[in-house]
Amino acid sequence: MSVGLARVTAVRGPVVELVSDTGLPEINDAVIVDPEGAAIACEVQSHVDAHRFRAIALQPTQGLSRLMTAQMTGAPLSVPVGPAVLGRLIDVAGRVGDGGPALPADTPRRAIHQQPPPLAGRRAGVKLFSTGIKVLDLLAPLALGGKAAMFGGAGVGKTVLVTELIHATVVDYDGVSVFAGVGERSREGHEMLHDMQNYGVLDRTVLVFGQMNEPPGARWRVPMTALTLAEHLRDVQGQNVLLLMDNAFRFCQAGAEVSGLLGRMPSRAGYQPTLATEVAALQERITSSDTASVTAIEAVYVPADDFTDPAVAALSAHMDCNVVLSRDLAAEGIYPAVDPLRTTSVLLDPAIVGEDHARTAAAVRELIQHYSEMRDVIALLGVEELSRDEQRLVARARRLQRFLTQPFFVAAAFTGMAGRSVPIEATIEGCRAILSGECDSWDESAFYMIGTLEEARARVEAARKVPA
Repeated sequence: MSVGLARVTAVRGPVVELVSDTGLPEINDAVIVDPEGAAIACEVQSHVDAHRFRAIALQPTQGLSRLMTAQMTGAPLSVPVGPAVLGRLIDVAGRVGDGGPALPADTPRRAIHQQPPPLAGRRAGVKLFSTGIKVLDLLAPLALGGKAAMFGGAGVGKTVLVTELIHATVVDYDGVSVFAGVGERSREGHEMLHDMQNYGVLDRTVLVFGQMNEPPGARWRVPMTALTLAEHLRDVQGQNVLLLMDNAFRFCQAGAEVSGLLGRMPSRAGYQPTLATEVAALQERITSSDTASVTAIEAVYVPADDFTDPAVAALSAHMDCNVVLSRDLAAEGIYPAVDPLRTTSVLLDPAIVGEDHARTAAAVRELIQHYSEMRDVIALLGVEELSRDEQRLVARARRLQRFLTQPFFVAAAFTGMAGRSVPIEATIEGCRAILSGECDSWDESAFYMIGTLEEARARVEAARKVPA
Protein backbone atom coordinates (compact mmCIF):
# COMPACT_ATOMS: atom_id res chain seq x y z
CA MET A 1 0.00 0.00 0.00
CA SER A 2 1.35 3.39 -0.96
CA VAL A 3 -0.24 6.65 0.19
CA GLY A 4 1.02 10.02 -0.95
CA LEU A 5 1.26 12.22 -4.00
CA ALA A 6 2.01 11.42 -7.61
CA ARG A 7 2.43 13.57 -10.72
CA VAL A 8 0.69 13.17 -14.05
CA THR A 9 3.24 12.64 -16.84
CA ALA A 10 0.94 11.79 -19.76
CA VAL A 11 -2.77 11.64 -20.62
CA ARG A 12 -3.78 9.43 -23.55
CA GLY A 13 -7.56 9.42 -23.69
CA PRO A 14 -8.77 7.59 -20.59
CA VAL A 15 -5.23 6.30 -19.78
CA VAL A 16 -3.36 8.44 -17.27
CA GLU A 17 0.36 7.83 -16.68
CA LEU A 18 1.78 8.99 -13.36
CA VAL A 19 5.09 8.98 -11.49
CA SER A 20 5.63 8.67 -7.74
CA ASP A 21 8.78 9.08 -5.67
CA THR A 22 7.26 7.41 -2.59
CA GLY A 23 6.55 3.95 -4.01
CA LEU A 24 4.07 2.36 -6.37
CA PRO A 25 0.39 1.90 -5.47
CA GLU A 26 -1.22 -1.55 -5.63
CA ILE A 27 -3.11 -2.69 -8.71
CA ASN A 28 -6.81 -1.61 -8.43
CA ASP A 29 -5.95 1.18 -5.96
CA ALA A 30 -7.73 4.47 -6.55
CA VAL A 31 -5.84 7.63 -7.53
CA ILE A 32 -7.67 10.96 -7.41
CA VAL A 33 -6.65 13.77 -9.76
CA ASP A 34 -8.36 17.00 -8.77
CA PRO A 35 -8.21 19.70 -11.47
CA GLU A 36 -10.28 22.65 -10.22
CA GLY A 37 -12.34 20.49 -7.87
CA ALA A 38 -13.40 17.91 -10.50
CA ALA A 39 -11.97 14.99 -8.45
CA ILE A 40 -11.43 12.57 -11.34
CA ALA A 41 -11.13 9.02 -10.01
CA CYS A 42 -8.62 6.71 -11.69
CA GLU A 43 -7.80 3.05 -11.02
CA VAL A 44 -4.24 1.71 -11.16
CA GLN A 45 -3.90 -1.04 -13.77
CA SER A 46 -0.21 -1.50 -14.55
CA HIS A 47 3.29 -0.73 -13.27
CA VAL A 48 5.67 0.62 -15.93
CA ASP A 49 8.87 0.67 -13.81
CA ALA A 50 9.94 1.32 -10.24
CA HIS A 51 8.32 4.77 -10.16
CA ARG A 52 5.87 5.02 -13.05
CA PHE A 53 2.41 3.48 -13.30
CA ARG A 54 -0.67 3.68 -15.50
CA ALA A 55 -4.24 4.18 -14.38
CA ILE A 56 -7.61 4.08 -16.16
CA ALA A 57 -9.85 7.10 -15.62
CA LEU A 58 -13.37 6.27 -14.46
CA GLN A 59 -14.62 9.72 -15.47
CA PRO A 60 -13.95 11.97 -18.49
CA THR A 61 -10.40 13.32 -18.52
CA GLN A 62 -11.14 16.81 -19.86
CA GLY A 63 -9.00 19.30 -17.97
CA LEU A 64 -6.20 16.88 -17.11
CA SER A 65 -2.68 17.88 -18.09
CA ARG A 66 0.91 16.96 -17.38
CA LEU A 67 2.48 17.84 -14.01
CA MET A 68 -0.87 17.88 -12.21
CA THR A 69 -0.76 16.45 -8.71
CA ALA A 70 -2.70 13.27 -7.88
CA GLN A 71 -3.55 11.75 -4.50
CA MET A 72 -2.75 8.05 -4.04
CA THR A 73 -5.43 6.78 -1.66
CA GLY A 74 -3.76 3.47 -0.80
CA ALA A 75 -7.09 1.62 -1.22
CA PRO A 76 -9.56 0.70 -3.96
CA LEU A 77 -12.31 3.12 -4.92
CA SER A 78 -15.06 3.15 -2.29
CA VAL A 79 -18.73 4.00 -2.79
CA PRO A 80 -21.59 4.88 -0.42
CA VAL A 81 -23.69 1.91 0.68
CA GLY A 82 -26.63 1.15 2.94
CA PRO A 83 -30.26 2.29 3.18
CA ALA A 84 -29.39 5.88 2.17
CA VAL A 85 -28.78 4.85 -1.44
CA LEU A 86 -32.15 3.09 -1.85
CA GLY A 87 -34.32 4.96 -4.31
CA ARG A 88 -31.34 6.79 -5.81
CA LEU A 89 -29.47 6.78 -9.12
CA ILE A 90 -25.69 6.86 -8.76
CA ASP A 91 -22.63 6.55 -11.01
CA VAL A 92 -19.57 4.32 -10.78
CA ALA A 93 -17.97 6.50 -8.08
CA GLY A 94 -21.16 6.72 -6.02
CA ARG A 95 -22.09 10.26 -7.03
CA VAL A 96 -25.81 11.02 -7.17
CA GLY A 97 -27.15 11.48 -10.70
CA ASP A 98 -30.91 11.84 -10.22
CA GLY A 99 -31.00 15.56 -9.41
CA GLY A 100 -31.99 14.87 -5.81
CA PRO A 101 -30.27 15.93 -2.58
CA ALA A 102 -26.77 14.76 -1.76
CA LEU A 103 -26.34 11.62 0.33
CA PRO A 104 -25.89 12.18 4.10
CA ALA A 105 -22.30 12.83 5.14
CA ASP A 106 -22.33 9.86 7.52
CA THR A 107 -23.30 7.34 4.81
CA PRO A 108 -20.97 4.30 5.17
CA ARG A 109 -18.62 3.48 2.30
CA ARG A 110 -17.27 0.18 0.99
CA ALA A 111 -14.48 -0.67 -1.46
CA ILE A 112 -15.70 -1.92 -4.85
CA HIS A 113 -13.12 -4.72 -4.89
CA GLN A 114 -13.99 -7.46 -2.40
CA GLN A 115 -13.11 -11.11 -2.02
CA PRO A 116 -15.98 -13.58 -2.61
CA PRO A 117 -17.39 -15.20 0.56
CA PRO A 118 -15.44 -18.29 1.65
CA LEU A 119 -17.00 -21.61 0.78
CA ALA A 120 -17.61 -22.38 4.47
CA GLY A 121 -19.66 -19.19 4.82
CA ARG A 122 -22.05 -19.93 1.97
CA ARG A 123 -25.54 -21.32 2.36
CA ALA A 124 -25.69 -25.08 2.00
CA GLY A 125 -28.41 -26.59 -0.18
CA VAL A 126 -30.59 -25.00 -2.84
CA LYS A 127 -33.59 -22.78 -2.18
CA LEU A 128 -35.60 -21.96 -5.29
CA PHE A 129 -36.31 -18.35 -6.20
CA SER A 130 -39.98 -18.17 -7.21
CA THR A 131 -40.61 -15.35 -9.68
CA GLY A 132 -44.35 -15.91 -10.16
CA ILE A 133 -43.68 -15.93 -13.94
CA LYS A 134 -44.99 -19.24 -15.27
CA VAL A 135 -42.57 -19.92 -18.09
CA LEU A 136 -39.50 -19.08 -15.98
CA ASP A 137 -40.56 -21.04 -12.90
CA LEU A 138 -41.48 -24.07 -15.04
CA LEU A 139 -38.64 -24.26 -17.57
CA ALA A 140 -35.84 -22.14 -16.07
CA PRO A 141 -36.02 -22.37 -12.26
CA LEU A 142 -33.58 -20.09 -10.47
CA ALA A 143 -32.10 -20.51 -6.99
CA LEU A 144 -31.63 -17.84 -4.36
CA GLY A 145 -28.01 -16.86 -4.80
CA GLY A 146 -28.03 -18.19 -8.36
CA LYS A 147 -27.26 -16.54 -11.68
CA ALA A 148 -29.34 -16.40 -14.85
CA ALA A 149 -28.43 -14.99 -18.25
CA MET A 150 -31.15 -13.44 -20.37
CA PHE A 151 -30.26 -13.39 -24.06
CA GLY A 152 -32.32 -11.00 -26.14
CA GLY A 153 -32.18 -8.08 -28.54
CA ALA A 154 -34.15 -4.84 -28.62
CA GLY A 155 -37.93 -4.93 -28.69
CA VAL A 156 -38.53 -8.42 -27.28
CA GLY A 157 -39.71 -7.33 -23.82
CA LYS A 158 -36.40 -7.57 -21.97
CA THR A 159 -36.79 -4.39 -19.90
CA VAL A 160 -40.39 -5.22 -18.96
CA LEU A 161 -39.28 -8.69 -17.83
CA VAL A 162 -36.44 -7.17 -15.77
CA THR A 163 -38.82 -4.70 -14.13
CA GLU A 164 -41.33 -7.44 -13.35
CA LEU A 165 -38.57 -9.41 -11.62
CA ILE A 166 -37.78 -6.34 -9.52
CA HIS A 167 -41.46 -6.15 -8.58
CA ALA A 168 -41.46 -9.85 -7.61
CA THR A 169 -38.42 -9.39 -5.36
CA VAL A 170 -39.84 -6.36 -3.58
CA VAL A 171 -43.33 -7.81 -3.09
CA ASP A 172 -42.77 -11.55 -2.56
CA TYR A 173 -39.39 -11.62 -0.85
CA ASP A 174 -39.39 -8.33 1.06
CA GLY A 175 -36.07 -7.81 -0.68
CA VAL A 176 -34.37 -5.04 -2.56
CA SER A 177 -33.08 -4.73 -6.12
CA VAL A 178 -29.89 -3.27 -7.53
CA PHE A 179 -29.96 -2.41 -11.23
CA ALA A 180 -26.62 -2.03 -13.02
CA GLY A 181 -26.91 -0.20 -16.33
CA VAL A 182 -23.67 -1.03 -18.16
CA GLY A 183 -23.24 1.10 -21.27
CA GLU A 184 -26.87 2.22 -21.23
CA ARG A 185 -28.15 5.14 -23.25
CA SER A 186 -29.10 8.27 -21.30
CA ARG A 187 -32.69 7.88 -22.48
CA GLU A 188 -32.85 4.34 -21.07
CA GLY A 189 -31.57 5.50 -17.70
CA HIS A 190 -34.20 8.22 -17.40
CA GLU A 191 -36.95 5.87 -18.57
CA MET A 192 -35.92 3.25 -16.01
CA LEU A 193 -35.92 5.84 -13.22
CA HIS A 194 -39.40 7.12 -14.12
CA ASP A 195 -40.76 3.59 -14.60
CA MET A 196 -39.55 2.59 -11.13
CA GLN A 197 -41.30 5.64 -9.67
CA ASN A 198 -44.53 4.86 -11.51
CA TYR A 199 -44.47 1.19 -10.47
CA GLY A 200 -43.93 2.10 -6.83
CA VAL A 201 -40.72 0.08 -6.39
CA LEU A 202 -38.11 2.85 -6.54
CA ASP A 203 -37.81 3.08 -2.74
CA ARG A 204 -36.57 -0.55 -2.69
CA THR A 205 -34.26 -0.21 -5.69
CA VAL A 206 -30.83 1.27 -6.40
CA LEU A 207 -29.94 2.27 -9.96
CA VAL A 208 -26.24 2.34 -10.88
CA PHE A 209 -25.40 3.63 -14.36
CA GLY A 210 -22.27 3.81 -16.47
CA GLN A 211 -23.58 5.35 -19.63
CA MET A 212 -22.59 4.71 -23.20
CA ASN A 213 -20.85 8.09 -23.55
CA GLU A 214 -18.67 7.56 -20.47
CA PRO A 215 -15.07 6.27 -20.61
CA PRO A 216 -14.59 2.50 -20.85
CA GLY A 217 -13.26 2.44 -17.28
CA ALA A 218 -16.64 3.61 -15.98
CA ARG A 219 -18.53 0.95 -17.95
CA TRP A 220 -15.99 -1.64 -16.82
CA ARG A 221 -16.40 -0.92 -13.10
CA VAL A 222 -20.15 -0.20 -12.86
CA PRO A 223 -20.95 -3.90 -12.19
CA MET A 224 -18.41 -3.86 -9.32
CA THR A 225 -20.10 -0.79 -7.80
CA ALA A 226 -23.55 -2.37 -8.09
CA LEU A 227 -22.33 -5.66 -6.61
CA THR A 228 -20.71 -3.82 -3.71
CA LEU A 229 -24.06 -2.20 -2.86
CA ALA A 230 -25.75 -5.59 -3.10
CA GLU A 231 -23.15 -7.27 -0.86
CA HIS A 232 -23.62 -4.65 1.85
CA LEU A 233 -27.39 -5.09 1.78
CA ARG A 234 -26.90 -8.87 2.02
CA ASP A 235 -24.16 -9.00 4.66
CA VAL A 236 -25.02 -6.02 6.88
CA GLN A 237 -28.74 -5.43 6.36
CA GLY A 238 -29.53 -9.16 6.01
CA GLN A 239 -31.78 -8.58 2.99
CA ASN A 240 -32.28 -10.73 -0.11
CA VAL A 241 -31.04 -8.79 -3.12
CA LEU A 242 -31.88 -9.14 -6.81
CA LEU A 243 -29.00 -7.86 -8.94
CA LEU A 244 -29.99 -7.01 -12.50
CA MET A 245 -27.32 -6.21 -15.07
CA ASP A 246 -28.02 -4.76 -18.47
CA ASN A 247 -25.83 -5.49 -20.32
CA ALA A 248 -23.20 -7.98 -19.17
CA PHE A 249 -21.74 -8.19 -22.68
CA ARG A 250 -20.84 -4.48 -22.47
CA PHE A 251 -18.84 -5.23 -19.31
CA CYS A 252 -16.67 -7.62 -21.35
CA GLN A 253 -16.54 -5.14 -24.22
CA ALA A 254 -15.36 -2.32 -21.92
CA GLY A 255 -12.68 -4.64 -20.51
CA ALA A 256 -11.44 -5.27 -24.05
CA GLU A 257 -11.23 -1.50 -24.65
CA VAL A 258 -9.27 -0.99 -21.43
CA SER A 259 -6.91 -3.83 -22.32
CA GLY A 260 -6.24 -2.33 -25.74
CA LEU A 261 -5.64 1.14 -24.30
CA LEU A 262 -3.06 -0.33 -21.92
CA GLY A 263 -1.24 -1.95 -24.84
CA ARG A 264 -1.91 -5.57 -23.95
CA MET A 265 -1.77 -8.20 -26.68
CA PRO A 266 -5.32 -9.10 -27.75
CA SER A 267 -6.54 -12.67 -27.40
CA ARG A 268 -9.10 -14.66 -29.40
CA ALA A 269 -11.51 -12.53 -31.48
CA GLY A 270 -9.78 -9.39 -30.22
CA TYR A 271 -10.85 -9.81 -26.59
CA GLN A 272 -8.55 -9.11 -23.66
CA PRO A 273 -6.31 -12.01 -22.54
CA THR A 274 -7.74 -11.61 -19.01
CA LEU A 275 -11.39 -12.06 -20.08
CA ALA A 276 -12.06 -15.27 -18.15
CA THR A 277 -10.38 -13.90 -15.00
CA GLU A 278 -12.37 -10.64 -15.08
CA VAL A 279 -15.68 -12.43 -15.60
CA ALA A 280 -14.89 -14.90 -12.79
CA ALA A 281 -13.88 -12.10 -10.38
CA LEU A 282 -17.33 -10.57 -10.85
CA GLN A 283 -19.48 -13.69 -10.99
CA GLU A 284 -17.91 -15.48 -8.00
CA ARG A 285 -19.06 -12.67 -5.70
CA ILE A 286 -22.70 -13.36 -6.57
CA THR A 287 -23.80 -15.94 -4.01
CA SER A 288 -25.69 -16.61 -0.76
CA SER A 289 -24.46 -16.12 2.79
CA ASP A 290 -25.86 -17.83 5.87
CA THR A 291 -28.54 -15.14 6.28
CA ALA A 292 -29.40 -13.71 2.84
CA SER A 293 -28.54 -13.95 -0.84
CA VAL A 294 -27.64 -12.01 -3.97
CA THR A 295 -29.49 -13.41 -6.98
CA ALA A 296 -28.41 -12.17 -10.42
CA ILE A 297 -30.33 -11.78 -13.67
CA GLU A 298 -27.98 -10.60 -16.40
CA ALA A 299 -29.00 -9.49 -19.86
CA VAL A 300 -26.44 -10.61 -22.44
CA TYR A 301 -26.22 -9.29 -25.98
CA VAL A 302 -25.14 -12.00 -28.44
CA PRO A 303 -23.15 -10.43 -31.31
CA ALA A 304 -24.41 -11.69 -34.67
CA ASP A 305 -26.36 -14.40 -32.76
CA ASP A 306 -23.06 -16.23 -32.31
CA PHE A 307 -23.28 -18.16 -29.04
CA THR A 308 -19.65 -19.27 -29.47
CA ASP A 309 -18.42 -15.68 -29.05
CA PRO A 310 -15.71 -15.72 -26.32
CA ALA A 311 -17.50 -13.16 -24.14
CA VAL A 312 -20.83 -15.01 -24.34
CA ALA A 313 -19.12 -18.34 -23.64
CA ALA A 314 -17.22 -16.89 -20.65
CA LEU A 315 -20.44 -15.53 -19.14
CA SER A 316 -22.48 -18.66 -19.86
CA ALA A 317 -19.99 -20.84 -17.99
CA HIS A 318 -21.01 -19.20 -14.69
CA MET A 319 -24.78 -19.31 -15.18
CA ASP A 320 -27.29 -21.63 -13.54
CA CYS A 321 -29.84 -20.98 -16.26
CA ASN A 322 -29.91 -19.38 -19.70
CA VAL A 323 -33.13 -17.66 -20.78
CA VAL A 324 -33.43 -16.97 -24.51
CA LEU A 325 -35.94 -14.34 -25.66
CA SER A 326 -37.29 -14.95 -29.15
CA ARG A 327 -38.12 -12.21 -31.62
CA ASP A 328 -40.42 -14.61 -33.51
CA LEU A 329 -42.51 -15.25 -30.38
CA ALA A 330 -42.66 -11.52 -29.66
CA ALA A 331 -43.92 -10.93 -33.20
CA GLU A 332 -46.72 -13.45 -32.52
CA GLY A 333 -47.72 -11.57 -29.36
CA ILE A 334 -46.42 -14.30 -27.03
CA TYR A 335 -45.23 -12.40 -23.93
CA PRO A 336 -42.98 -12.99 -22.13
CA ALA A 337 -41.27 -14.06 -25.36
CA VAL A 338 -39.18 -16.80 -23.71
CA ASP A 339 -38.16 -19.55 -26.14
CA PRO A 340 -39.04 -22.78 -24.29
CA LEU A 341 -36.77 -24.90 -26.50
CA ARG A 342 -33.54 -22.92 -26.09
CA THR A 343 -34.05 -21.93 -22.46
CA THR A 344 -32.21 -24.22 -20.04
CA SER A 345 -31.49 -24.52 -16.32
CA VAL A 346 -29.18 -26.83 -14.39
CA LEU A 347 -31.73 -26.73 -11.55
CA LEU A 348 -34.39 -28.51 -13.62
CA ASP A 349 -33.50 -31.76 -11.88
CA PRO A 350 -35.90 -34.11 -10.06
CA ALA A 351 -33.63 -34.04 -7.01
CA ILE A 352 -34.05 -30.24 -6.78
CA VAL A 353 -37.47 -29.31 -8.17
CA GLY A 354 -39.22 -32.65 -7.64
CA GLU A 355 -40.21 -35.47 -9.95
CA ASP A 356 -43.58 -33.96 -10.90
CA HIS A 357 -42.10 -30.58 -11.91
CA ALA A 358 -39.25 -32.14 -13.93
CA ARG A 359 -41.57 -34.58 -15.73
CA THR A 360 -44.11 -31.86 -16.61
CA ALA A 361 -41.41 -29.48 -17.88
CA ALA A 362 -39.95 -32.24 -20.09
CA ALA A 363 -43.39 -33.08 -21.51
CA VAL A 364 -44.12 -29.40 -22.25
CA ARG A 365 -40.80 -28.95 -24.01
CA GLU A 366 -41.25 -32.18 -26.00
CA LEU A 367 -44.72 -31.20 -27.23
CA ILE A 368 -43.66 -27.67 -28.22
CA GLN A 369 -40.63 -29.16 -30.00
CA HIS A 370 -42.94 -31.46 -31.97
CA TYR A 371 -45.14 -28.49 -32.90
CA SER A 372 -42.06 -26.53 -34.00
CA GLU A 373 -41.04 -29.38 -36.31
CA MET A 374 -44.54 -29.50 -37.83
CA ARG A 375 -44.83 -25.77 -38.53
CA ASP A 376 -43.21 -25.96 -41.97
CA VAL A 377 -45.59 -28.75 -42.99
CA ILE A 378 -48.56 -26.77 -41.68
CA ALA A 379 -47.40 -23.65 -43.56
CA LEU A 380 -47.16 -25.59 -46.83
CA LEU A 381 -50.16 -27.93 -46.66
CA GLY A 382 -52.39 -26.56 -43.91
CA VAL A 383 -53.25 -28.15 -40.58
CA GLU A 384 -56.16 -30.03 -42.19
CA GLU A 385 -53.68 -32.32 -43.99
CA LEU A 386 -52.34 -33.66 -40.69
CA SER A 387 -53.73 -36.81 -39.10
CA ARG A 388 -56.30 -36.43 -36.36
CA ASP A 389 -53.73 -37.32 -33.68
CA GLU A 390 -51.25 -34.79 -35.05
CA GLN A 391 -53.93 -32.09 -35.15
CA ARG A 392 -54.74 -32.80 -31.52
CA LEU A 393 -51.08 -32.52 -30.50
CA VAL A 394 -50.64 -29.26 -32.44
CA ALA A 395 -53.73 -27.79 -30.78
CA ARG A 396 -52.41 -28.74 -27.32
CA ALA A 397 -49.01 -27.20 -28.09
CA ARG A 398 -50.66 -23.94 -29.13
CA ARG A 399 -52.71 -23.95 -25.92
CA LEU A 400 -49.54 -24.50 -23.90
CA GLN A 401 -47.80 -21.60 -25.64
CA ARG A 402 -50.69 -19.29 -24.78
CA PHE A 403 -51.03 -20.62 -21.24
CA LEU A 404 -47.39 -19.71 -20.59
CA THR A 405 -48.15 -16.05 -21.36
CA GLN A 406 -49.32 -13.80 -18.55
CA PRO A 407 -50.00 -10.12 -17.88
CA PHE A 408 -47.34 -8.31 -15.86
CA PHE A 409 -47.95 -5.96 -12.94
CA VAL A 410 -45.53 -3.39 -14.35
CA ALA A 411 -47.26 -3.38 -17.76
CA ALA A 412 -50.82 -3.02 -16.46
CA ALA A 413 -50.97 0.65 -17.51
CA PHE A 414 -50.29 -0.35 -21.14
CA THR A 415 -52.21 -3.62 -21.41
CA GLY A 416 -55.23 -2.67 -19.30
CA MET A 417 -54.93 -6.08 -17.57
CA ALA A 418 -54.06 -6.58 -13.93
CA GLY A 419 -50.79 -8.43 -13.35
CA ARG A 420 -50.70 -12.05 -12.24
CA SER A 421 -48.23 -13.89 -10.03
CA VAL A 422 -48.72 -17.64 -10.36
CA PRO A 423 -47.40 -20.23 -7.89
CA ILE A 424 -45.40 -23.00 -9.51
CA GLU A 425 -47.92 -25.62 -8.29
CA ALA A 426 -50.69 -23.88 -10.25
CA THR A 427 -48.47 -23.68 -13.34
CA ILE A 428 -47.70 -27.42 -13.21
CA GLU A 429 -51.35 -28.27 -12.63
CA GLY A 430 -52.45 -26.19 -15.63
CA CYS A 431 -49.80 -27.70 -17.93
CA ARG A 432 -50.76 -31.23 -16.87
CA ALA A 433 -54.41 -30.54 -17.63
CA ILE A 434 -53.56 -29.30 -21.14
CA LEU A 435 -51.18 -32.20 -21.80
CA SER A 436 -53.74 -34.79 -20.69
CA GLY A 437 -56.39 -33.50 -23.09
CA GLU A 438 -58.70 -32.16 -20.38
CA CYS A 439 -58.89 -28.81 -22.20
CA ASP A 440 -59.11 -30.06 -25.80
CA SER A 441 -62.63 -28.66 -26.23
CA TRP A 442 -61.67 -25.19 -25.01
CA ASP A 443 -60.93 -22.38 -27.45
CA GLU A 444 -57.20 -21.58 -27.44
CA SER A 445 -57.90 -17.86 -27.00
CA ALA A 446 -59.13 -18.63 -23.47
CA PHE A 447 -55.54 -19.42 -22.44
CA TYR A 448 -54.01 -16.16 -23.66
CA MET A 449 -52.76 -13.71 -21.02
CA ILE A 450 -54.14 -15.42 -17.94
CA GLY A 451 -52.78 -16.54 -14.59
CA THR A 452 -54.07 -19.93 -13.47
CA LEU A 453 -56.11 -22.44 -15.47
CA GLU A 454 -59.20 -21.41 -13.49
CA GLU A 455 -59.25 -18.13 -15.41
CA ALA A 456 -59.36 -20.02 -18.71
CA ARG A 457 -62.18 -22.19 -17.35
CA ALA A 458 -64.11 -19.07 -16.33
CA ARG A 459 -63.63 -17.58 -19.81
CA VAL A 460 -64.91 -20.76 -21.46
CA GLU A 461 -67.96 -20.92 -19.21
CA ALA A 462 -68.73 -17.25 -19.80
CA ALA A 463 -68.49 -17.76 -23.57
CA ARG A 464 -70.88 -20.73 -23.41
CA LYS A 465 -73.47 -18.62 -21.60
CA VAL A 466 -73.48 -15.97 -24.33
CA PRO A 467 -76.36 -16.71 -26.74
CA ALA A 468 -75.33 -17.35 -30.35
